Amino acid sequence: MKKLALFAAAATFAASAAFAATMSATPTDSRTVTDYYKQAVYGPNQTKVGDVDDVLLNKDGKVTGLVIGVGGFLGINQKDVIVPFSDVKMEKKNDKWWLSIDATKDSLKSAQGFTYNHENTMWEPDRS
Repeated sequence: MKKLALFAAAATFAASAAFAATMSATPTDSRTVTDYYKQAVYGPNQTKVGDVDDVLLNKDGKVTGLVIGVGGFLGINQKDVIVPFSDVKMEKKNDKWWLSIDATKDSLKSAQGFTYNHENTMWEPDRS
């Protein structure tokens, strides 16, 4: 009986905690990850420099960087680089949203590359 009461109290607490964590409105100035993830990124002269392969968050849940895949074809021979989130701008052109950065494909290709480590779920500097 004691276990049942303890389980009921824990379930009630979990249910109330889940309810308390919901919102009744979208936070001001919010964007969705899909506005960035898998989107093309354009450099100067509106030339495509790569695609967003991952979105990096800090412990507070704030976006700190974007992993951009540059070069290659269908992911083959692609180099993943990390750019600060603040360097990527969202612009509206011809009634469509574009991600842009003040960097060329060549400058990103020469930047430090990163490889995703599946064991610790972290991006690590490419050692090759």
